Amino acid sequence: MFYLYCRFTSNRETTKIRNSMTKYPLSLHLTKNEIKAWSFTILRIIIGWHLLYEGIVKIFNPNWTSAHYLRESKWLFSGFFQWIISNSTALHITDFLNAWGLVAIGFMLFTGIFTRIASISGALLLLLYYVANPPFVYSSIPSVSHFYIINYNLIEAFLMIILAMFPRDYLYGVQRLYYYYHAKQKENKFPPADNATFANGHSGTRRELIKNLAVIPLFGAVFFGMAKKRGWVSFEEENLAARTDGMTGASLYLGKEYSIHELKGKVPAGIIKDVTLSRLIIGGNLISGFAHSRDLIYVSTWLKKYFTDEKVIETLWLCQASGINTAIFRCDADTIRILKKFWSRGGKMQWLAQTYPDGDDLTNVKLAVDNGAVGALIQGGIADRIVLNSQLEYIHKPIEYIRSQGLIAGTAAHSMTVPLACTDNGIKPDFFMQTFHHHNSRYTCDDPEKVESFFRNCNIPLIAFKILAAGAIKPEEGFRRAFEGGADFACVGMFDFQVIENANIAYTVLGPGIRRERKWYA
Repeated sequence: MFYLYCRFTSNRETTKIRNSMTKYPLSLHLTKNEIKAWSFTILRIIIGWHLLYEGIVKIFNPNWTSAHYLRESKWLFSGFFQWIISNSTALHITDFLNAWGLVAIGFMLFTGIFTRIASISGALLLLLYYVANPPFVYSSIPSVSHFYIINYNLIEAFLMIILAMFPRDYLYGVQRLYYYYHAKQKENKFPPADNATFANGHSGTRRELIKNLAVIPLFGAVFFGMAKKRGWVSFEEENLAARTDGMTGASLYLGKEYSIHELKGKVPAGIIKDVTLSRLIIGGNLISGFAHSRDLIYVSTWLKKYFTDEKVIETLWLCQASGINTAIFRCDADTIRILKKFWSRGGKMQWLAQTYPDGDDLTNVKLAVDNGAVGALIQGGIADRIVLNSQLEYIHKPIEYIRSQGLIAGTAAHSMTVPLACTDNGIKPDFFMQTFHHHNSRYTCDDPEKVESFFRNCNIPLIAFKILAAGAIKPEEGFRRAFEGGADFACVGMFDFQVIENANIAYTVLGPGIRRERKWYA
């Protein structure tokens, strides 16, 4: 039983079951977990019916009283039980609570309402029955339920203790149906965007993750701030935080988790051709697991462990609620699977696909077109290599094909040679995606001044990425530098607990106080 309990209450199992319930509430194709859920649901119904029946019988039997049962008490609290019999008022109250308690507990278990409360109450009641008349003490009341040490009361009490340990909406019933429809109404009206609820449900796992990730320059200080706030930081972590090479000051400002209720306003949007894109776009680190953390090569592996399918979907809901309506994700099976799952639940996140054309082979580009992308771009490393090898036709062909399919088309680049080469050779994509960040942090942008100078005189929309230089730049500074420097959009990788704060920063930076020389081209 303990093994089954551990299995049923694990975070991953519970999340899968809840999502299965949300997506397929009446599905006839039962998974292994659904079979288990139905098995324990039937057990709960059987116990509920037994208690409900016992209570109803007692209520409709005018001659019934608990006095006969209590009179046989010869074990613990026998003196108290005998006193109840001698006091008519106490006996009347006991009879009332006993009969109607059985009805209430049985009804709740039978229908699946307040299952945990009913299970605990029922277990306590049956244990009182057991104490009052245990099977190892001689009783003149004949009962087939009396075996040595074990009887039906003890068995059912133990089973109800097990039922009380399950999550409230694990077993099927009226309460689970209520949560299902409540969740659907919430999704239709406003997506499930408050990440605090999810974080509280995974506090143990989250705590271990916080402590283990405290050394990552890109994300570690975020976890450090959370851990410090909760008093989980060790001396080693304090010492690490004081070292500029161990933890950058940029992310120390992200020590708080924000709720959707703290959202200042939805992120503003721009338009490329006929596609409306939020000025702030979420990057693909959460699916790809590629985290640029300098020499800490294990960060990508940790990132993949954190961002399960459901965590990605939760993050997308948060983005959507914050006004971030577009994600730049690589074109692969994982991305397509997760996005389709998200869209099937009512999500509206737009996919701007990062594609990988290989010479004349546009298979990967076609994959994005066929699976719901609103636009596609050539991956920056590929574009850099194409220009280096003077094979510009391999930039021109994918862009024209993407356009022919009704999508917006662009190319990414790490080097300014790509937009320069495109301009010089008459290749005019719908947008450029270019690395662009602060000049004091030359981690991924080789010449920020050159980027700003070029796009000041370029009328093609610019999506800036790597604007925080892998966590080396404070978000407030990086966002302002990008948008005031000429970017029309900014693509940023973010954890779920960073979404609200990033949206607030973008909302503030893009407000009336922005000082921008370049015209908005989207």
